[in-house]
Amino acid sequence: MSAIARTFTRTPFRRAIQIRRGGHHEGYNQPTGYLFGEKPLAPGAKRVKEDWEPLMFYGFFGSMVFGTALVYYKPDTNVHTWAYREAKARMAARGETVEYKKQE
Repeated sequence: MSAIARTFTRTPFRRAIQIRRGGHHEGYNQPTGYLFGEKPLAPGAKRVKEDWEPLMFYGFFGSMVFGTALVYYKPDTNVHTWAYREAKARMAARGETVEYKKQE
């Protein structure tokens, strides 16, 4: 095998796709019977939040509110709306009535 061929067969990509198995790690947490694995608190005790919980609450729900406001107030870029406004402006420039009158 030539030196060039050996260089291309020893790329880091080839090493990265190797499947590595092993280790002595337990596959899952044993069930405890408690919701989310948390024991019930004593009466009058207050639950202590973990560090990630406020960030998740304010970050996730805050971004949902912000995204909803963006979608609600986005400009109308529909081609049908543009064509309607353009036709209305041209009819008004020619002096034609834009509004239809109700016939009886």
